[in-house]
Amino acid sequence: MSTRYYFHPVCVEHEPSAQHPESPDRLRKVAEVLSADEFAALDRQTPHEAARAQIARVHPESYVDRVFDLIPETGYARIDADTIVSPKSGEAALRAAGALVDAVDAVMTGAADNAFCAIRPPGHHAEAERGMGFCLFNNVAIGAAHARAAHGAERVVVMDFDVHHGNGTQAMFWNEPNLFYASTHQWPLYPGTGDKSETGAHDNIVNAPLWAGAGSEDFRAAMREVVLPAMENFGPDLVMISAGFDAHIRDPLAQLELETEDFIWATDEIRKIAEKKCAGRLISTLEGGYDIQALGESTAAHVRALMG
Repeated sequence: MSTRYYFHPVCVEHEPSAQHPESPDRLRKVAEVLSADEFAALDRQTPHEAARAQIARVHPESYVDRVFDLIPETGYARIDADTIVSPKSGEAALRAAGALVDAVDAVMTGAADNAFCAIRPPGHHAEAERGMGFCLFNNVAIGAAHARAAHGAERVVVMDFDVHHGNGTQAMFWNEPNLFYASTHQWPLYPGTGDKSETGAHDNIVNAPLWAGAGSEDFRAAMREVVLPAMENFGPDLVMISAGFDAHIRDPLAQLELETEDFIWATDEIRKIAEKKCAGRLISTLEGGYDIQALGESTAAHVRALMG
């Protein structure tokens, strides 16, 4: 099984200010663990910058322009209270979105079986006209739109196991019957969305919220009983993962108690659906994860599972 790995060093240069939890050290750790000998078989790629037109499939051009107008020449600027940009943030955001576009091209044409995009800034909180939650552009939604527009993928699934609900992806998929979003997340918690009653305009949204203190058995039950059957029943042409590792027991920003082994299990189960329904076409992209050591361990485990 061939797994492509997308990384660009400018994504490390996105600097949201000292002491910010979404720090460059996160991606440095990911790059470090994936440089180990056991990952020598990864097909390592440098992503292109996404074209403005590719981003504009999910974000109005006026919003895209507004983001780039805010990028400072020096110092910092704020998108919102906790979403901060610095001089390299614009290029990093283009490479992050571009990684998803490139991964879609590779997986949809058979150049790779699956892919992992090690990128930042993350994306799943970004709504069509609003950056928030450390996110500027919704990378996974850009990838899904590209799969449909450029490769004729009729039905795309995004499964999000970040501890925070992906409000942006949900909002973008809400009225789209051929896009499916599923999420496990702590609730209540930022950003306040993700109740199980939120099902989309076409029953194409599945939320399986978990309570503070929920652990491995609770997560796996939610996946087995709610998320995985719905994903399979949707019949995707492409499966995508918003891979946040902040549900780990050691993460400081939330209170779920998952272990590294849970991410292996979840990745394997999602990969089985991709193999059964869409010839294994699977793309994962990095979202959250703020304990650096846990992030490294979990990412390595996730990519190991993608590699089979």
